[in-house]
Amino acid sequence: MSDEKVSAASLRGAVDLSALVNNRAQNQTGATDASAGASGGNRLVVEGTDQNFAQLLELSRQVPVLVDLWASWAEQSTRLSATLTKIVTEYAGRIVLARIEAERNPQLAQAFQAQQVPTVAAVIGGRPVGLFVGELPEEQVRDAIEQVLAFAAQNGVTGTVDPGEASDAPEAGGEPEPAPLPPLHQEAYDAIERGDLAAAVEAYKKAIAQNPADEDAKAGLAQVSLLQRLQGKTLEGIRQAAADRPDDLDAQLDVADADLSGGHVEDAFDRLLTLFPKLDAAGRDRVRERLVELFEVVGTTDPRVIKARGRLASLLY
Repeated sequence: MSDEKVSAASLRGAVDLSALVNNRAQNQTGATDASAGASGGNRLVVEGTDQNFAQLLELSRQVPVLVDLWASWAEQSTRLSATLTKIVTEYAGRIVLARIEAERNPQLAQAFQAQQVPTVAAVIGGRPVGLFVGELPEEQVRDAIEQVLAFAAQNGVTGTVDPGEASDAPEAGGEPEPAPLPPLHQEAYDAIERGDLAAAVEAYKKAIAQNPADEDAKAGLAQVSLLQRLQGKTLEGIRQAAADRPDDLDAQLDVADADLSGGHVEDAFDRLLTLFPKLDAAGRDRVRERLVELFEVVGTTDPRVIKARGRLASLLY
């Protein structure tokens, strides 16, 4: 059991973005309303599944979603779930708890790198972040949730969900709806839903052209571009190519993408920053541009991004 207190820095831990987004595309026809699995009719505690997680991703743009990967056979897991339910309910709609039975939802268990239960994470503004593994004392759990809410506020995710009881068979339109996305953001989301990453890239580029200050579009473009570059490639193949061709810049860029997508953020940054001084001017430009994209994927306020950005600046100047 882990008793390490969650730090603010841990709220920026990347998980497998490709698994989450690909899951949205694979399940577009069978997804159900995330709130339909509400625990005891409580809209603040819902059942998350491989099929409905797309809805929870969208809900996280309105209100932070706490993710509890649990198992009924693990006592510490069921105890922690009860603690999370109690605390989340006290916040009266400022945060939602998604309880995910890990063994029945292998895609999400893999996406959140759940090596054991309980594993607790959060999704804020569509971005998954790691929190802690194992059962923590209630005080530390409360601290972690406070940090989630603070980080959500920093990123403009400050909505609420009606905590009222839902009926056993809710009427159509009776559940709270996330705030509508801007048209081009919705176009990008729809493209991701049907698996058309190229169209999603174009939609985000149009959004940025219309509003160069659209940080959400920039982050979306960086994430979808990463997924597009990795599409059709295997981790084994990427790593083998990088090992066989250490001087091949494309191969090294691919393995950095794969590292970051799998949560190995510092490895991805270090690989490219170590490679940077050995390249010609054109190669350095490519690495710099890729690093800037990966910084957007992780989050520009992430301490690892700040550190890598400083290292890049020292190499440039």
